[in-house]
Amino acid sequence: MCTAFRKTQSIQLSKVKDGLRTKILGHPFLYFRELTSTNDLAKELAMRGAREGTVVVAETQTSGRGRLKRKWISPEGGLWLSIILRPRIQSKHAPKLTLMASVAVAKTISRLFPLKAEIKWPNDILINYKKVCGILTEAKTTGEALEFVILGMGINANFSVNFLPASFRGSSTTLQDELKNEIQRESLLRTLLEETEYYYEMFTKRKFDTILAEWRNSSSFLGSYVEVVSYDEKILGWAVDIDEEGALMVKLKDQTMCRVASGDVTVMRMKE
Repeated sequence: MCTAFRKTQSIQLSKVKDGLRTKILGHPFLYFRELTSTNDLAKELAMRGAREGTVVVAETQTSGRGRLKRKWISPEGGLWLSIILRPRIQSKHAPKLTLMASVAVAKTISRLFPLKAEIKWPNDILINYKKVCGILTEAKTTGEALEFVILGMGINANFSVNFLPASFRGSSTTLQDELKNEIQRESLLRTLLEETEYYYEMFTKRKFDTILAEWRNSSSFLGSYVEVVSYDEKILGWAVDIDEEGALMVKLKDQTMCRVASGDVTVMRMKE
């Protein structure tokens, strides 16, 4: 584990709210110096009836997690948040919100900084082929009905990658490392909420095909030869596309197509 200590200036919510152009997201904000997990608290609040758009922000998480309950390291200086959403959709469509959020994060980074943010299926944002952000969506369903979705986002912002455990450093990066300077996290959070609401509104108006087109344009690995580990199966082939449900389409060596709903992608060879 990383034992380095770093004190950073707290997020000033008044600066986030100043000029925030959202109708739903960030109304209200809940801010904490430390939480076990913003997703856990947001889920608890949603179960108790918290309104759509509630945002939970923490300076650090002691038990942050990613997909498949993997540990997510959350040092001070990052942007760790969760948003309560209550879309009126069937539960089978909930995974699309991960793709929607990926586009929002990539657009936010590209809008604010001279950096090229790229999306890696299913939930990672990369800069220079290294992970700068992860997204975790968790849903509460009753049958086919969706009660709520917790949209968790973690962006490596104002800290060096050296503050992460050694096993993470080769595959991760931070905005500070890429820009060689600290960023204003208030501006990052405000812009992220605005972009997320923009694409969420598009999603609720059944315009997912437009979001999907933007996702493809921001993807760095389509066309590459990849290894996909899905449950206990290992799939090798070319990442061709994602379908309208957000599943990855992989062309195998025998030219047949394989649809992968969930898994981890490793790029084996760049595009030919």
